[in-house]
Amino acid sequence: MGRFVEGEDRRQSFLLPASLDDYVAEDNPVRVVEAFIDELDLAALGFDGVRPAATGRPAYHPSTLLKIYLYGYLNRVQSSRRLEREAQRNIELMWLTGRLAPDFKTIADFRRDNGVAIRAACGQFIELCRRLELFTKAVVAIDGSKFKAVNNRDKNFTATKVAKRMEQVDASIDRYLAALDRADREDSDVAEARTSHIHEKIAGLRRQMQDLKAMQEQVQAAPDKQISLTDPDARSMATSGRGTGVVGYNVQTAVDAEHHLIVAHEVTNLGHDRTQLEPLALKAQAATGCEQLTALADRGYFNGEQVLACEGTGILPCIPKTVWPSERGVFTRNDFVYDPENDHYTCPAGQQLTKGATRSDRKDDIDHYRHLTACFTCALKPKCTPDKLKRLKRWKHEGVMDQMQARLDRMPHAMGIRRQTVEHPFGTLKSWMGSTHFLTKTLEKVRTEMSLHVLAYNLKRMIQILGVKPLMQVIQA
Repeated sequence: MGRFVEGEDRRQSFLLPASLDDYVAEDNPVRVVEAFIDELDLAALGFDGVRPAATGRPAYHPSTLLKIYLYGYLNRVQSSRRLEREAQRNIELMWLTGRLAPDFKTIADFRRDNGVAIRAACGQFIELCRRLELFTKAVVAIDGSKFKAVNNRDKNFTATKVAKRMEQVDASIDRYLAALDRADREDSDVAEARTSHIHEKIAGLRRQMQDLKAMQEQVQAAPDKQISLTDPDARSMATSGRGTGVVGYNVQTAVDAEHHLIVAHEVTNLGHDRTQLEPLALKAQAATGCEQLTALADRGYFNGEQVLACEGTGILPCIPKTVWPSERGVFTRNDFVYDPENDHYTCPAGQQLTKGATRSDRKDDIDHYRHLTACFTCALKPKCTPDKLKRLKRWKHEGVMDQMQARLDRMPHAMGIRRQTVEHPFGTLKSWMGSTHFLTKTLEKVRTEMSLHVLAYNLKRMIQILGVKPLMQVIQA
């Protein structure tokens, strides 16, 4: 072989270590997995099978199956079939399970039947981080990201999709009918065969049209006007790219700004973030134990009702307003200064816009401000409004929004902190998943799957922060 590094003869006998423990180094992350799960009170968390049945075939202890799953998600192996193979050939997994190798059905059933308990185990790790006082900064970044479901886009139907597909089928039928007319004018055996083929195509398209009409009725009867055939809870959602979308779920996370741990998460099938601020911030507050928590979020979360709901709870939202740029020198709302003491606006011309006596909106919570005479003679009116009078609307709880804006003004780097805190975990999780989708169906099972991803992410993050041995000492303390 020359001067190459040579391997050993596979037929040569060797004295291998007699113990599996000799194959696993002291700083191997698999030891943290065992230490963490062994310290959990699985019965209190709600795992099935902690107490064995008196009769029947002996079952695997839930700690064994939880170890298999956590090890798999730490090492980008989420499929139950792949975990079955790994348990038979992976030395680290053999060490972790005592050389037990459950079949894939047993592994998959454990995840299906213990969703609530698995999510509780994920919360227990956050409780461990809380005891270590890792959340003293009391700042979290909140964001959402769309994850693909097992449901294919062609198996998802909305009113728009069905109407577009019906138009395509109609066009195809018209095209075949025109071809049929041309074939009827020809006298030959080839034309006759072509006519028979076209009749079959038209019959198939008409059956497809009947199916689409039936689907249209189902879509109209659905609560949210949408139906997914493979995963009934998956929904079509728009993404950042123009004209793109994904059939999947909206994963929400709250990430600690100091150590970048995911302190709270949720999975929804809503395609927007406008109603997710308060529930996720409250979960993050409970998880961190901070009486006062600053929540950083992007413009997608800007919702006055949600910000108002956080008032008095100890949550301090920081969300930038959606500001429309000035076009051709026209004044924007930001050019009008509000005076809270005197309850009026001052326009760029120095005139005061006062509040009207009554509210004209149906909700009765919007005040209208205007000046009755100054606008008629104002030299700046062409830059202000095309109407007779300039009117400004103000929500009766606008003071809460002004306070939030004041907090943002005191934190000029807030949005930069938000980006570098919350977007990296999403990129990491999607990288671990690969170019695939959630493996489970329905919202509850997807939540369980996401909790395993989050638990694995936080565990790996803590290993990076503390190291294997110190983390094990903390867990076992």
